[in-house]
Amino acid sequence: MTAGPARGFLADSPSTSVFLEELNKAVKLLQDCGISVAKVNCVKEETSRYCGKEKDLMKAYLFSALLFNEVKYITILEDLQNIENALKGKTNIVFSYVRAIGTPEHRAVMEAAFVYGTTYQFVLTTETALLESVGIEDIEHAHLYFFHCKPVLDLTHQCRRTLMEHPLTTLNIHRFIKTMEAPLLTEVAEDPQQVSTVHLQLGLPLVFIVSQQATYEADRRTAEWVAWRLLGKAGVLLLLRDSLEVDILQHANVIFKRAEEGVPVEFLVLHDIDLIISHVENKMHIEDMREDEDGDVEGPDLDIQDDEVAETVYRDRKRQLPLELTVELTEETFNMTVMASDSIVLFYAGWQAVSMAFLQSYIDLAIKLKGTSVLLTRVNCADWSDLCVKQNVTEFPVVKMYKKGKNPVSYAGMLGTEDLLKFIQLNRILCPVNITSVQKAEEYLSGELYKELISYSSVSVLGLFSPTMTTAKEDFTEAGNYLEGSVITGIYSEEDVLILSNKYAATLPALLLARHKEGKIESIPLANSHVQDIVGIITDAILETFPEITVENLPIYLKLQKPLLILFSDGSINSQYEKAILTLVKEKHLDSLTPCWLNLKNTPVGRGILQAYFDTLPPLPLLVVVNLHSGGQVFAFPSDQAVTAQTLLLWLKKLEAGLESHITILPAQGWKPRLPAYDFLSMMDAAASRHPTGKGPGCMKETGMQESDKEQQEDKSARKEPIETLRIKHWNRSNWFKEAEKSFSHDNKEL
Repeated sequence: MTAGPARGFLADSPSTSVFLEELNKAVKLLQDCGISVAKVNCVKEETSRYCGKEKDLMKAYLFSALLFNEVKYITILEDLQNIENALKGKTNIVFSYVRAIGTPEHRAVMEAAFVYGTTYQFVLTTETALLESVGIEDIEHAHLYFFHCKPVLDLTHQCRRTLMEHPLTTLNIHRFIKTMEAPLLTEVAEDPQQVSTVHLQLGLPLVFIVSQQATYEADRRTAEWVAWRLLGKAGVLLLLRDSLEVDILQHANVIFKRAEEGVPVEFLVLHDIDLIISHVENKMHIEDMREDEDGDVEGPDLDIQDDEVAETVYRDRKRQLPLELTVELTEETFNMTVMASDSIVLFYAGWQAVSMAFLQSYIDLAIKLKGTSVLLTRVNCADWSDLCVKQNVTEFPVVKMYKKGKNPVSYAGMLGTEDLLKFIQLNRILCPVNITSVQKAEEYLSGELYKELISYSSVSVLGLFSPTMTTAKEDFTEAGNYLEGSVITGIYSEEDVLILSNKYAATLPALLLARHKEGKIESIPLANSHVQDIVGIITDAILETFPEITVENLPIYLKLQKPLLILFSDGSINSQYEKAILTLVKEKHLDSLTPCWLNLKNTPVGRGILQAYFDTLPPLPLLVVVNLHSGGQVFAFPSDQAVTAQTLLLWLKKLEAGLESHITILPAQGWKPRLPAYDFLSMMDAAASRHPTGKGPGCMKETGMQESDKEQQEDKSARKEPIETLRIKHWNRSNWFKEAEKSFSHDNKEL
């Protein structure tokens, strides 16, 4: 696209002074775009060569990108029909549908209008109903039509329409319009190998319909039909055999010439128009596939969204959400609302894709909680930025829970309906719960005390302390506050605590973990454990001992920085394998691994993972050890051995001793962003590194007393370490595999 001069035709009057002042400010920016700006005083200077016979001197053809007259926006079919009738016999129309204003496709159309707006009438719509009335059912993608109205002299006849079948990019639109400008059919009488037209220059093939004098009229009609069918896809020429100086195959009636130089032409025998069209379209489909492969090598298309979140929001933009189920807060209503009742507040930005995607989950949550006492509210930080700054909102989206007399709690779990619902429900009770009797403690551990919450927290944690263990109780209480919303915690420190201690073989201070699904209670000693230690212990302990891996929970288990012992299954779990693995878990033989299983029916991506390991899909079930974080080796349990606790343990010991050979080594190939500006994960990691204590799995407390917080942290700094640091140290103590010292050298492996 080339830019030209922008001229303003203005009478010298006070009403134009403000406009001229703003125009002067824009001169530099317009020059950067290759656009020169000139001013013509229509009172003092001769303007006929600029203004013609226009009566209105206040016309301003400034920067055609504004396109006030070049592009007409319409919303109903009647408007399109009126424009079409008005332009019959005069000019052609470029009609386009885009899903929204401001999209890459919209930008491409406007850029094309800037170049061709004086030659064709551009018409734009975002209405799906209008697109459907034109005859297109696919409303998920942008479309562009060329209406051939100039040749139509009879107003009762409809303009012929040609659909552009390539994606709406500036280059594709330019190429398409150029083909519309080219002659529909050209007669030639020379060697097809030497013929060149604008189509070849644009990368499109040529189709020669071979004719002879005896059948000229019929051949020409056939060629015209083919030309209309292939308009925008290929150039069509009528080749006069009788006038050729070179010989062509006697029976050939169609010749196909590709756009690439040096490629010989194809001589074909095709006696049906549909066969000709099919042949050309198949050839073009193969070329498109090759271009896509080449595009993968050359680099990213900047018109394509980098992540699927943005694409999903873009696709669902016309989905009507019942926003009335939540209360929209403003700077005037915020304090009044959160002080009057306990409130959940979503802080989001209307322009951000992740915010808009999460807003859908938030509304789904509102539907689930409809009729309850939970008040769901929202603040659009794009409209109320000052309010969001006051509430310490530094990223989007953020959900905070406001309770009377307490500092707000920030939700830091997965951005989904179920996880947020769990956070809200578990925050109904203040943790840790103070248990005052052995009977209540037993009810708590059995799940009876809070049975309505068991579905949200399958593990209940009870801290046991003697009345004199003041510091240990304070640390546990702080950890319980920190984990509020992610797990139920309780504390028991009565005089008869030894009854529970002796019953569950727990040395005080200790944690009792009640796993309600499995119906068992286990104890963990807390001697010399501080707040961060306790948070880490509980966070790890509430994970399932033998979980089913899914796309959603995989990151949680990868954070453990351990090799994965994965059982791949094509359906429900194999009982023999499960028994062997759980036996080793119970005997503490798998503490250095993360045992898990993957159901290929629930998580089909598992098939792709196995194929990456084995090239072809192996028989299932299958046990595999994947050492993602240190070396990238993948080991498979021998298929000729029965899986028992004994054989599995023996195999794992051989792995540790280096006596087993790996089946493959995962390359140190990360999932790189398409552009540095798209490296969002690195940005998140950098932000997290500035807050070493990180966010807990469910929530993060806030305080308005920053100085007090700082003093408390300094007082306890000698006995606190970041949670992630503790986990890394735990991993470094493991002696799994020879390359254990190289941990993190292969952090970006593909599972």
